[in-house]
Amino acid sequence: MSVAIVYGSTKGATEGIAKLIKSNFKEADFINIAKTSPDELNDYDALIMGTPTYYDGQLQDDWEAFDKEALNLKDKKVAFFGIGNQKRHSKTFNDGVGILYELSVKKGAKVVGDKNPIDKYTFEFSKAMADGKFIGLVIDREVEGDLLEDSIKKWTDLVKNSLK
Repeated sequence: MSVAIVYGSTKGATEGIAKLIKSNFKEADFINIAKTSPDELNDYDALIMGTPTYYDGQLQDDWEAFDKEALNLKDKKVAFFGIGNQKRHSKTFNDGVGILYELSVKKGAKVVGDKNPIDKYTFEFSKAMADGKFIGLVIDREVEGDLLEDSIKKWTDLVKNSLK
């Protein structure tokens, strides 16, 4: 199964998380959304998509500019990760993940790596939730602290098992 870790990153934080995911998922390709095309991503069996959330709950600029409508996600397995700050952006915490999720579901993707607990976070609202759980790996580096790498490894293992 061909897998790509696809991320958008403005200041490098999401790229850093993507690199940690890649270190646990060696067989996956590593792709910056700003340097790829829908045609290239359409060739993969599975996509692990990552984004921070900007402004008032929008996607990161490179994801925003990407031609998402040209993506063929029908029956493709997808997983999501994102970073955000629950204190500064309590009303839009990791909404970028939710935006990618909504797009992917609408296009027929099969979501994996979802149903992650929200218990260590305090926020008002997030589009990155379904049925009271996060729909992917949601990270606030201030909350994760020393547990960041462990959280990423556990989630990556979950995703890998879902792709078998």
